[in-house]
Amino acid sequence: MGGDGRYVLNGNWAVSPPGTYEAAGTHVVYTRASGPEETLQAAGPTSQDLLLQVLLQEPNPGVQFEFWLPQERYGPFQAQAQALGWPLRQPQPREVEPQSPESPAGPARVPTLAPDPCPPCPDTRGRAHRLLHYCGSDFVFQAHVLGRHRQAQETRYEVRILLIYKNRSPLRTREYVWAPGHCPCPPLAPHQEYLLAAQRLVSPDGTRDRLLLPHAGYARPWSPAEDSRARLAAQRCPV
Repeated sequence: MGGDGRYVLNGNWAVSPPGTYEAAGTHVVYTRASGPEETLQAAGPTSQDLLLQVLLQEPNPGVQFEFWLPQERYGPFQAQAQALGWPLRQPQPREVEPQSPESPAGPARVPTLAPDPCPPCPDTRGRAHRLLHYCGSDFVFQAHVLGRHRQAQETRYEVRILLIYKNRSPLRTREYVWAPGHCPCPPLAPHQEYLLAAQRLVSPDGTRDRLLLPHAGYARPWSPAEDSRARLAAQRCPV
């Protein structure tokens, strides 16, 4: 519902189709799959308040939300949050792709990736390498890779956190993991699960706070065996 009291979508007992809607000076992308999950995303900035109403006819599955502040407002907000002892990390703004309201969202399709021109990565297998990264990392977690975006000097992965083994600050359900270079080592394939060891990287001015997968870092396809190795490493190198 917009600030004028009018419903943008799913109002007055009418169900709106998935698509892109204009509201509060931005475009809101509404997606709905066959399951209970519904998603609203907007690149912003918003020009007025938006009111989210939830109508439940079954047990509440929960609501998750994230928001981003302009850089000129993020600095003072971060200082206030740190003074209050709040854990705070700001992801980089994600791109929101418009969708047509006339075409309902269908099943997710796995894109076909072209052959990767990147050279092979160095061999970093072994117990010593695993202990080195587990002990020296700020975060160790199991993650499902949702997407990959390559830029000139770095690669950004969007991941869903599934299981946390080690964390020196709170992790969200979805995070961005950054890797240096156009050809990061080790590479992560979209729609796969990995055990990752990441470091926290904060810019000098405090406006960027990232999860970094270092070059030749620790990223292994997740498996029950890899889970056991991580738990053994935790015993050798407690948090």
